[in-house]
Amino acid sequence: MAVVKINRLAIKGDNAAELERRFAERRHSVDSEPGFEGFELLRPVAGADHYFVITRWADEASFEAWRAKRRPRDPEQTVSRAEGMLEFEVVPLE
Repeated sequence: MAVVKINRLAIKGDNAAELERRFAERRHSVDSEPGFEGFELLRPVAGADHYFVITRWADEASFEAWRAKRRPRDPEQTVSRAEGMLEFEVVPLE
């Protein structure tokens, strides 16, 4: 069953443009991962102040396999802070 993961990101200081630039630079870096179906970066508007990263995976196992391979990021180089993840299964409406 397809799953969707939504990460809520708080921007450190005035780093919104830098966050967007970094995502743009690596926007295809996950494309070849087994089970990866796509992602979107949502910019806050209308008074909101958090970005959201939405990823879609063919199944939970694909997401977990990708997450297990990720390298830790250097805290000195980060421009945002993860503030939780929402997790969903996609309901097949057939």
